[in-house]
Amino acid sequence: MDYKKIVKNKEFRLKMLDMMSFLPDRAVVPIQFRLTMHKRLNLRNPQTMNEKLQWLKLYDHNSLHVKLVDKYMVRKFVKEKIPELKLIPLLGKWDKYDEIDFDSLPDNFVIKCNHDSGSVKIVRNKSEINHEEFRKFFRDRLQNNPYTYGREWPYKHVKPCIIIEKLMTEANGNLPVDYKFFCFNGKVDTVMVCTGRGTSEQRFYFFDNQWKLHKYNKSAQELPDDFQIDKPEGIDELFELAAKLSEGEAFVRIDFYLINNEPYFGEYTFYPASGFDNNILPLADEHLGSLIDLNVVKVKNKMPKKSISTV
Repeated sequence: MDYKKIVKNKEFRLKMLDMMSFLPDRAVVPIQFRLTMHKRLNLRNPQTMNEKLQWLKLYDHNSLHVKLVDKYMVRKFVKEKIPELKLIPLLGKWDKYDEIDFDSLPDNFVIKCNHDSGSVKIVRNKSEINHEEFRKFFRDRLQNNPYTYGREWPYKHVKPCIIIEKLMTEANGNLPVDYKFFCFNGKVDTVMVCTGRGTSEQRFYFFDNQWKLHKYNKSAQELPDDFQIDKPEGIDELFELAAKLSEGEAFVRIDFYLINNEPYFGEYTFYPASGFDNNILPLADEHLGSLIDLNVVKVKNKMPKKSISTV
């Protein structure tokens, strides 16, 4: 039997997780790590970013994180932290799809859930919405808790709802570039620049604050050594904003947009790819892991028996 071929099958992994839904996090997380990363999870002495993200899932239960991962609740926190930072205009919040008054909405907008990833629907013409399809989609998403699959602790406590935001686009009508900052207790290592969002041409590039390319991901290995993209105007300010918003967090990825050279807040992500990222290279996984200092975490529940070596 080809074990690796079986565990690479997403449907198989989801069935396994459903079967394990009654098990505690401490039992499930190592199994899921084995199924997705194809190696043993070292929780007693985690070294890589993926390993440390699993540790943080289990032992960093900061109640503030529940608010920060909630795409609706985080808005208030960010405005209190940095009042001048712009947010994507909010058009409304609803508990159910059938409660939405579409007549009051503009012709285009973005509709999504506050508690998960992947529930985003970009509407460019509301008259073309298939409401039967959307109703089923959002009913399923509201009933789905991402905690079940990734055991990402904060999502267990987020109350699901639907939010609608203004559709922000570039002058050419394209979606804006997404800038995802990898932050470590107030220090930013790199930003992942996501171009071609919503198209088959989506690409990911890592740059530091000197705008030097870092080949952290597999696709970057194909790039020539002199590859470069223009440094965006306003990116230095985003590095500063990300550093401020990440203070006190062992690790967090903070997303922004630059729209007409103005910074807009996106979201907080504590566990990119749920800590099962096979797209980053082993050396990058080790480097980013070395930047996560677990000693800054105030652990309230049971620690592993062996002391943790962090940096």
